[in-house]
Amino acid sequence: MSRISSSLRLSGELSEDVMAYSKFNVFHWHMVDDPSFPYESFTFPELTRKGSYNPATHIYTAQDVKEVIEYARLRGIRVLVEFDTPGHTQSWGPGAPGLLTPCYSGSQPSGTFGPVNPILNSTYEFMSTFFLEVSSVFPDFYLHLGGDEVDFSCWKSNPDIQDFMKKKGFGNDFKKLESFYIQTLLDIVSAYGKGYVVWQEVFDNKVKVRPDTIIQVWREEAPVSYMKELELVTNASFRALLSAPWYLNHITYGPDWEKVYMVEPLAFDGTPEQKALVIGGEACMWGEYVDSTNLVPRLWPRAGAVAERLWSSKLVTNLDFASKRLADFRCELLRRGIQAQPLNVGYCEQEFEET
Repeated sequence: MSRISSSLRLSGELSEDVMAYSKFNVFHWHMVDDPSFPYESFTFPELTRKGSYNPATHIYTAQDVKEVIEYARLRGIRVLVEFDTPGHTQSWGPGAPGLLTPCYSGSQPSGTFGPVNPILNSTYEFMSTFFLEVSSVFPDFYLHLGGDEVDFSCWKSNPDIQDFMKKKGFGNDFKKLESFYIQTLLDIVSAYGKGYVVWQEVFDNKVKVRPDTIIQVWREEAPVSYMKELELVTNASFRALLSAPWYLNHITYGPDWEKVYMVEPLAFDGTPEQKALVIGGEACMWGEYVDSTNLVPRLWPRAGAVAERLWSSKLVTNLDFASKRLADFRCELLRRGIQAQPLNVGYCEQEFEET
């Protein structure tokens, strides 16, 4: 949905239309990552100027963001934005000098940078100002603050961080340093009257978070199965979102929608009170091999199988019946101009209708 081309703008709008057709009601917008910082910040404009692919074409302007939020609102869809830290932040570095951790090779800086530097007051001053802006731009009560896949190797190499660890009594446990950062960030965001969602590593690493934190379970197996993770998260009285079995960027030959359709998200050991804490699920589409050229057909109609699972009783498991209805749904999408990919060998009458 960035301003790369008119076709990408169109594909983004069509995806939100089909979200509404399928009764998806939250758009989780993973806004920035290591390769690019496309969000145009009015507080820190250098983030986009120096961290995006192209500051003239490959960005989300303030007007773009408003349009996405309003387009979604009119279709009953909330926009949950994510700014993932302290990892996945390489694109932040060029526009925010001093924010990332300098990595060392032996006793000398290597010239490379790692995650956000968690030991500097300036880091938290930056985050406080930045998330104040984000809180004003995105109206939803919740922000997604990330917290996943933090590589500790750069932190381990940095002598200033080593000294900080000793002073704090963290020893060599870099999960404690990550927790220190996350806890401080959550306090900042809470002060703005926002709730937050975090990836499961925040829970796994025993970060002390507020009781109203939502934990997103995304890892299929490691360190435990996602069903066991749901059991652990809800047993600790946290609400949970499940996305682990529904990564639609993963593709296999054949009707791979059947596997995602047969997931029962509450099939973990736990009390009824625990299961009531699983507040929803999420179909994910990551962009390593997806852009405007294949976003829509890769999402649809496969995402419809996830939507039906999440809105249906656990007793709804007839694959033959689901296959017929999903095929009909795919044909209806074609009639509406959505380039949804085929589920199997066959055709749609709608492909040949006159316009």
